[in-house]
Amino acid sequence: MKNVSNSVKQVMVVFLFCFVALISYIAYFQVFLADNLANEQGNKRLWAIRNEVLRGTIYDRDKNPLTTSSRVNALNQKRTYVNGDLYVHALGYVDPVYGLAGLEDSYDKELRTYSKLTNNFLNLTKDFSFDKVKKMFESRKEDEDKVGNGLITTLDPTLQKIAYDALGDRKGAVVALNPKTGEVLAMVSKPTYNPNDLGNSMKAANSGSADDTPLINRATIGLYPPGSTFKTVTLASALENMPGVTSRTFDDTGKIVFNEKQSLSNDDGEVNGTINLKDAYRLSSNFVFGTLAMELGNDKLKTTAENFGFNNSVDSDGFAIAKSNFPKLSKAEVGNIAQSGIGQSSILATPMQMALVASTVANDGQMMEPRLVNQVVDKDGNVIRTISPKVNKRVISEANAAIIKDYMKNLVDSKLDIWSFFQGTNAAGKTGTADYNLKNGESATPHSWFIAFAPANDPKIAVAVIVENGGYGASAAAPIAGKLIRSAVLK
Repeated sequence: MKNVSNSVKQVMVVFLFCFVALISYIAYFQVFLADNLANEQGNKRLWAIRNEVLRGTIYDRDKNPLTTSSRVNALNQKRTYVNGDLYVHALGYVDPVYGLAGLEDSYDKELRTYSKLTNNFLNLTKDFSFDKVKKMFESRKEDEDKVGNGLITTLDPTLQKIAYDALGDRKGAVVALNPKTGEVLAMVSKPTYNPNDLGNSMKAANSGSADDTPLINRATIGLYPPGSTFKTVTLASALENMPGVTSRTFDDTGKIVFNEKQSLSNDDGEVNGTINLKDAYRLSSNFVFGTLAMELGNDKLKTTAENFGFNNSVDSDGFAIAKSNFPKLSKAEVGNIAQSGIGQSSILATPMQMALVASTVANDGQMMEPRLVNQVVDKDGNVIRTISPKVNKRVISEANAAIIKDYMKNLVDSKLDIWSFFQGTNAAGKTGTADYNLKNGESATPHSWFIAFAPANDPKIAVAVIVENGGYGASAAAPIAGKLIRSAVLK
């Protein structure tokens, strides 16, 4: 009898243990996992709920519609991108098979939220009447088609088209920001894909027939060696950490020799002789900026780079930015430290990151949070929410920003005879020619970079352009930046 009693107790203990485990799992599921699972892109129930509401419209900054949605049946709707691939990497896509990407993903909840009452409700507190209450409710009839909230983006249709056309069939990216507000005025990545034929675009990408991953937004997650555009960051670090550096002169012999096998030379071995820091920036002297990097040391230059956003997740609204990379180097890696001062070594940057570098200098050393949306509106255009400019951080002092701004303007002014596209814009900029190797170790044609802002005395636009394998920054990327700046400044 005692054995039976013990057996029953053991069974009850096991049962109790299983029961507690089951309850704990259910509680954990409800508290920690339920929301995540409910919002998974592949959740069929969520897609059914999503399709109850006709997806809201996305507009450019001038309130021109960039998307439309139409009801196919009770369970399905069709999303159409009005301009085809013109805005594709900024807007992304929404699809029950392939999920969501870009702005469609970031603002999914707003786009599928139906506002039953308009913002007229707020006006009742100022001027109340029962007739107004009645009309307000009548404006949302029970039998009307539910339409989600819309987004008025920051995107400028003129600048977007200029960037798209100027990049043409070349691979690369263009980013244009308002340096004072963080608004993304243009975002283009090439090659593109057709968001209105997503199935075939995905099929081509997955089969390997797509040309160099058109699904990737190079503007925000493409990582490239920044080349000499990074000398802007090295200059900032020198101004912060080396008192009197603006008064120094450098004997630019054209080459820094580290050992028998390793050296760093100016472009084409050019010897600039005795120059000051301002001329070194204008001439893009590898000798001077490699020397500055060695004197600063890896830790100080790395700290300045990280203040600009390298090695960090930079806050943004409406899209995500891949982390740009600045390496941790030992004191013995003198050659790599010198290379890091000119934007080579193992430095990698997104075009958005370099646009933020230019934008920060333009905005007197303060980095604004980049954003793609200005307002959330209901189906009738009433403003539900306004997204205000937000300061990300102070990166450099106003005084040092002024010096860098002067150096960048001096560079553009010195080339106005050949850069006619900058004439009359009071622009400031920096070229970049970024060397890199192919997977087989062979040298590739360099990437062409240009960062700029204008007018220098009251910036309205900051730009970063990269043309993959475009060669010199002055020849491929600079004209694209010039077209954007002329339109923004001289319109």
